[in-house]
Amino acid sequence: MRITTRGRYALRASLALAILGKEGEPISISNLSEEEKISPVFLEQIFFKLRKAGIVNSVRGPGGGFCFAHPLDKLTVKAILDAAGEDLSASSCDKHTSECERIGGCISHKVWTSMTDLVNDYFRGITLASLLESYHNPEQTKDEIVQSQPQ
Repeated sequence: MRITTRGRYALRASLALAILGKEGEPISISNLSEEEKISPVFLEQIFFKLRKAGIVNSVRGPGGGFCFAHPLDKLTVKAILDAAGEDLSASSCDKHTSECERIGGCISHKVWTSMTDLVNDYFRGITLASLLESYHNPEQTKDEIVQSQPQ
């Protein structure tokens, strides 16, 4: 598992959009680019993926830009990383069990799949709202940032 620059920038830009786009107003790529010091061309690619995944909506015309398609307490870090194309698997074999020649005899397989499940559950439990709250409340604990998800 490796989170790429694209994934890190997708999260940073999403948080910037959450801060700048209060009241759901659209924020332009150029504003986000300037705020986060990320190439506007790279941000366009990222936001294309976020829009395609239903994370953000785009608004055309003067005063246009991007805004979130859902409330911040419903948008998770996992959803953003998935939309950006990040692979949160600890091992390449955990997604291809039918193709693995060693599944029956691979002792370590369960370790990697368990770790992948833990990482995915962790990122699924962090919403943009909880991250913003932790930013405004530095005393907030890790457990308060990670929301428990209904089973």
